[in-house]
Amino acid sequence: MAIESKAALRFARISPRKARVIVNLVRGKKVSQALDELAFTPKSGAPIVKKLIESALSNAKQADGSVNVDTLYVSQATVDKGPNRNMRRWRPRAQGRATPIVKGVSHIALVLTDSAPAPSGRQKFAAERQAARAATKAAKGASPKAEEAKSE
Repeated sequence: MAIESKAALRFARISPRKARVIVNLVRGKKVSQALDELAFTPKSGAPIVKKLIESALSNAKQADGSVNVDTLYVSQATVDKGPNRNMRRWRPRAQGRATPIVKGVSHIALVLTDSAPAPSGRQKFAAERQAARAATKAAKGASPKAEEAKSE
């Protein structure tokens, strides 16, 4: 039985660029590990994302009381730009002009599941590269300098 719990925070007063740093930090990790990392992350978005994960966790418990919290993963996490219509402020510019002051507003969405998420393209590439390096190292055997040191 696949458990899926969602939580969304709309109109969060943090720029999407700042929120994505935090969301990328917790995506694909176990919920307990993500909450521990967020507790000690000195970024402005950390408390916001931590509260959102706790909300998704509460949603999972509400839907199914027998859910095991230790088996849940942050499988999907996205940050989108929200509208800036409600903060219409202006900054004076040269020659009598004015430009809007753009404050960041974000929509953050999380999905918790009980199955481990598949590795992303970047993670796959890093794992394949590491395996290829290990294979070439094993194929070469010992390096020539190491063989000279052994013979002396």
